[in-house]
Amino acid sequence: MTLIKWKPSFSLGIPSVDYEHRELIGMINAVYASMTSASPEVIEACLEDIYAGISSHFALEERHMCDAGYEEYEAHKEDHEELLDQIRGMMDLFEENSETGRVILQQELSDWFSVHFNTFDARLHHKLGDHH
Repeated sequence: MTLIKWKPSFSLGIPSVDYEHRELIGMINAVYASMTSASPEVIEACLEDIYAGISSHFALEERHMCDAGYEEYEAHKEDHEELLDQIRGMMDLFEENSETGRVILQQELSDWFSVHFNTFDARLHHKLGDHH
């Protein structure tokens, strides 16, 4: 079951960033597909991997923004921090009550990234991306 499908608009035109976007989408889709059948421990481990991957990915994006003198850097970084806080909150909720956590994760998982991809990353693509 696929939750998020790759779209060309998700691409920044920076190969390392685009590769990580695809990897993260794959991880999100994998945890979403296993939501009804996997044990809470497996889902928690997947969420930890997603959190670690996203933290690393955001650091890469932020480095590219700094190198380019990107004017929306502070706002974009703040959105990254909010997303990480939301993910950590969901992980904590899942740990406290896996059944409630499953329901909320299924509802929220795609929103975390789709909104960021379609707003902050879309503007970053326009500024830094490959416009061929």
